[in-house]
Amino acid sequence: MKKFNIGLFVLAGACALVGLCVSLSSSSDNADDMASPVPVILNKVITNELSDTSSLKGMDSEVRRYMAQWNLRGVSLSVMRNDSLLYAKGYGWADTEAGEEMQPNMIMRVASVSKLLTATGIMVLKERGLLSLQDTVFGPRGILTDTSYTSVIRDPAYRKITVEDLLRHKGGFTSAGGDPMFSTRSIMLQNHLDTPPDRTTLLRTQLKRRLRFQPGTSQYYSNFGYLLLSLIVEEVSGEDYDTFMQENVLKPAGCHGMRIAGNYLEDRYPGEVKYYNGADTLLVEEYNNSGRLVDRCYGGNDIHSLSGAGAWVTSTPELARFVASIDGRPEVPDIISPESVAEMTRWIDENTYSLGWNDTKPDGEWTRTGTFSGTSALVKYYPDGECWVMVTNTSTWKGPGFTRYTAGLFRKLREKYSQALPSRNMFYEPVDK
Repeated sequence: MKKFNIGLFVLAGACALVGLCVSLSSSSDNADDMASPVPVILNKVITNELSDTSSLKGMDSEVRRYMAQWNLRGVSLSVMRNDSLLYAKGYGWADTEAGEEMQPNMIMRVASVSKLLTATGIMVLKERGLLSLQDTVFGPRGILTDTSYTSVIRDPAYRKITVEDLLRHKGGFTSAGGDPMFSTRSIMLQNHLDTPPDRTTLLRTQLKRRLRFQPGTSQYYSNFGYLLLSLIVEEVSGEDYDTFMQENVLKPAGCHGMRIAGNYLEDRYPGEVKYYNGADTLLVEEYNNSGRLVDRCYGGNDIHSLSGAGAWVTSTPELARFVASIDGRPEVPDIISPESVAEMTRWIDENTYSLGWNDTKPDGEWTRTGTFSGTSALVKYYPDGECWVMVTNTSTWKGPGFTRYTAGLFRKLREKYSQALPSRNMFYEPVDK
């Protein structure tokens, strides 16, 4: 009987010890969880109040003066340093007529900044072994072989176009006769179409033309080339472009509010701003040859069909978060490998576009711009780890040249206010918050 009692006592003690260890381990794990930050859904939590800082009132004044100088209705500005979101603020009006103030979590068209997203999608496919940048786009071994549009190709130079040529605007396409992505009315008239060309018809109208230069030998900025890259994403992934990008690029990057834009005011998403032509308020003919006169921002062009060449809408905090996920820094996990980051940002010479970026200088300064009616966007990533992002809901008479002035504003603000930016990271919040 004593042996039995002693055995029970020993067994009970062992169980208690195990329980204590499990409890301590669990408490330790919980403590780690409590201390570990988790990403926030940026467009749900980032507001102006978070960046209303007395030490940055001077910067607020500088931005507002800049807006007045260029007659900008609204501006969103975000600043990131070493993958930490330090500042995000909206200025002016998201919708003047409705009296709705700009907030940093509002989404806006970012035009050709979309190309940076598309290029990243291509790199994701490359890393999965589904394509090579040296793969040809057309021809018997090409990626795009659908005869519904490739049957019109007569110029043998098309067989030389590679994926990298399209990424670097070296495919041989120019805008002679008009940029096909912004010439829908002309294409309809020239081809006797009653409705805007669907994608296959648009491809046929362009691919039957001869290339303007041998692929890879020169460069000319081409929206059509990035439309072809959007088709390559679809062909290689087996999914439509938007679905692939959302699931394999944007959500992994922590960007949950990016969308493909609509063409009209009634197509606005919840939280999307209203767009304005600050320099040109004249009505234009609707892109679909309806004969109606419309605001250039709403029906002047077929924005939606730009796809990966220029159709994304997003907020500036999410755009900063996207850059953080492809910049090679360790603080925010990248969605592509260090080798892919290096390939996208490799500087070749001043006459060669980088992959997705407009320009990536040898010192580590990277630039991506985007402009069309009602929109101007600039992303500047600096060698010291700061990234400044500004998007407007108003276009100016300077067109694409306007971003040069915004770059000047960034230089001025960095010199005067960089050290005053709060030390924090609005990309994350504690689990227990």
